[in-house]
Amino acid sequence: MENNKIRVGFIGLNPDSHWAATAHIPALKLLSDKFEVIGVANSSPESAQATAKALNLKFAFDNPLALIQSPEVDLVVVTVKVPYHFELVKAALGAGKHVYCEHPLGNGLEETKKLTELAESKGVVAVVGTQMVNAPEVLYLKKLIEDGYVGKVLSTTLIGSGWNWANETVKDLYYLFDNVNGANMLTIPLGHTLAGLTSVLGDFKSLKANMFSNYTTVNLADTGEVKPKTAEDQILVIGQLENGAAVSVHYRGGLSKGINLLWEINGTEGDIQVTGDNGHGQMIQLSIKGAKSSDESLQPLTPPAEMYEGLPDNSVVRNVAQIYKLLAEDIRSNTRKAPTFQNAVKLHELYDNIEKSARNNN
Repeated sequence: MENNKIRVGFIGLNPDSHWAATAHIPALKLLSDKFEVIGVANSSPESAQATAKALNLKFAFDNPLALIQSPEVDLVVVTVKVPYHFELVKAALGAGKHVYCEHPLGNGLEETKKLTELAESKGVVAVVGTQMVNAPEVLYLKKLIEDGYVGKVLSTTLIGSGWNWANETVKDLYYLFDNVNGANMLTIPLGHTLAGLTSVLGDFKSLKANMFSNYTTVNLADTGEVKPKTAEDQILVIGQLENGAAVSVHYRGGLSKGINLLWEINGTEGDIQVTGDNGHGQMIQLSIKGAKSSDESLQPLTPPAEMYEGLPDNSVVRNVAQIYKLLAEDIRSNTRKAPTFQNAVKLHELYDNIEKSARNNN
């Protein structure tokens, strides 16, 4: 593969909707000098054939195992629902393939640990899609903190809206409202954003949490059904980071008429405020403002233009492209610059601690 493109096979790709089509495919087109999407496997051969035809792909595999075992595929990308991640990623790793799996990697901590151990034993590049950590705005924010813009960090506050997880959704997204599936407000919008927060400020040292619901049912707007809801719509966390700073987090279901992502960092010499249109920090355009102690008010802090060079304006595609750029380098140079499965374990350990604390409070 020294002089050839990395050949990509997708498990779970619809040609005109969902995350793979709207984020991954445009990102890979942007990086066509490094990658070639050659095939797809979906829930049925017919679905794979329709996608391959629509996207002009060489191969429509009858099933995921056929894709995984194909010598034509170097990198297996898994973008199906979370409950199917474990078996598919396990099979891909077992076949010695490089893997990019969307976050959450596993349905819970144990699955995530098992996949990480297998990836390490195989020596392949295994990447998880926590895109926020490589967003240009987050990389710039990290540099501001490291360069002492706020001085010593004293505290940080994060408030976000989940977009989903209130009392209404559609049938296709109902699985997000059942905790058994491992894809809820904690593991998706808050999880992605916590990955960004800890990449900038460091890990949690201690925490206390509470999780509960204002709604116990959810209305499916497209079918008129009313379904039970087990995923919490209120998540609260307080604690201390390893750097000694206080941390406070509140995520709520739905959307607010106010600010739907507000992340503040307060220090001895200044303050920083990060905002966005919703609590999914991995996919939104982030805006940064700051003020030093001598300033009267917050002023825009815009990342240098070179941080966006060669990247699209669309933040969803841009952040996914950032992961793929690092992944290509990891495969070529046997580095580990893209978010790894080990990073996913640390994130799932944080979820586990939040859940355990919340159970003790209920």
